[in-house]
Amino acid sequence: MAYLTFPDGNSLTDSAEIASILDPVGVRLERWSIPKDKKLAALLALERPAPDESEGLLAFFEPRFEHLRSTLGYQARDLVALSPSLPGLDALLERFLSCHTHDDDEIRYVIEGEGIFGFVLQDGAQVELTVLPGDYINVPRGAEHWFRLPPARRIKAIRYFTSREGWVPLYTGRRVLPFPDAGPR
Repeated sequence: MAYLTFPDGNSLTDSAEIASILDPVGVRLERWSIPKDKKLAALLALERPAPDESEGLLAFFEPRFEHLRSTLGYQARDLVALSPSLPGLDALLERFLSCHTHDDDEIRYVIEGEGIFGFVLQDGAQVELTVLPGDYINVPRGAEHWFRLPPARRIKAIRYFTSREGWVPLYTGRRVLPFPDAGPR
C-alpha cells in the first residue's frame, strides 16, 4: 500500500489522508489486486523480461486494460521494467528527476518493486508518494511532478496511454526539495 512522505521525513499511510492531500492536484490512487498465479509469479521474478515474456505478463492484466480502454479511452499499454542491471538506467532516470508536467495523464499500475512520485501541491509544498505492488496511480496532465526510484532501484509497472507523445516531459524549472529514503514511520 502506498505511503506519502514529507521533506521532514514524516509519513502517512492512511489512504483517506493521502487522498485528501493529493485530490486537489487531481492525483488518483487506487489499490488493484495482483492475481495469485505461479506462472505470473515466475514472470514477475524475471529482472528483465524478454518481449514475449512481457506480453505474457501483460496478458494477466488484460481485463484491467480493457476496462480502461472502454471507460477512459486508453489505446495502448506496455510494461516498464527498471532494475540496476538495465543499461543506461541512470541516464533514463535523470530525465524524470526534475519537476515536469505532461500533455497526457500518466498512468501506472505497479506490479513489482516500488517507485516514488513527487508532487507539487497547490500551495507550493512538495510531497513524495511511494507506490508499491498493487498501486494504480493516475497523474493528471498538467500536474507538476517528478519520479525516482528508491535505493533498491527496481520496479515493474504497466503504463497506459491515450497517446505516447503526451508523455514527453515538459520541465518547469522548479527545484525539488531533498527527501529521505525511508519507509513509513
